[in-house]
Amino acid sequence: MKKTILSIICILTLCGLIACGNKHKQSMEGTVLLLETSMGDIRIRLYDDTPKHRDNIVKLAKEGFYDGTLFHRVIKDFMIQAGDPKSKNASDTATLGSGDTGYTIPAEFVYPKYFHRRGVVAAARMGDDVNPKQESSGCQFYIVTGKKFTEEELAALESQLNQQQLQAAFNRMARQHMKDIFKMRKANDTLGLKKLEDTLFEQAKQEVLSHMFRFNDEQKKAYTTMGGAPHLDGQYTVFGEVIEGMDVVDAIQNVKTGRADRPIQNVTIEKITVEE
Repeated sequence: MKKTILSIICILTLCGLIACGNKHKQSMEGTVLLLETSMGDIRIRLYDDTPKHRDNIVKLAKEGFYDGTLFHRVIKDFMIQAGDPKSKNASDTATLGSGDTGYTIPAEFVYPKYFHRRGVVAAARMGDDVNPKQESSGCQFYIVTGKKFTEEELAALESQLNQQQLQAAFNRMARQHMKDIFKMRKANDTLGLKKLEDTLFEQAKQEVLSHMFRFNDEQKKAYTTMGGAPHLDGQYTVFGEVIEGMDVVDAIQNVKTGRADRPIQNVTIEKITVEE
């Protein structure tokens, strides 16, 4: 009888261990990249929820695209950026950051599931004025280091981001009425311009009110305890996270930088290996 009970306990224990192992495996799903840098190794897990970004960086890594490129833009308590092909063998005085693949990647915002907490990897991109669809660079990416925020600071940032949304919506609507605006300006119709302005502002306000920016509880906890870059949320595609080597990331963010936030001493990505 005792042997039977012991056997059952052993089986249940083994099943529990297997279940835990499977749970851990499930939480760690996704392709892993090993970045061998001149300052140490960084491992990044790519999200399956952003397949276009995942497949693109895996393809480039396998082709050796990143080998010999630099972390060309480093801002302490914000992020470290890499992936510019022009940084290979660049002179010490070269201004970097304009190199790319010649194509962009459609935005894959999986927000608020993925947000700009410390340690995430996101795609760089051109600004909204020339890139209204917020498409990502074909190769440049950044790793968030960020800083910690108070709840009061996050509330103020929410307000600021909503004001930016309001202004962006108003500007978009105004562009759609440029012919009317030019006509009224030419005719010195100040009353007509004011009426149109009020109408567009009200329309923009209603649009923003329907999807106002708010940080959820998970974001607030992460930003007040771990830190990050919350002002970028919902605007840049987050497609992975550092799973090993944040000490290396921190070492890189602390290097001395010069013009255009470029490290004075080169920090090189020697090789990126895909660990599938």
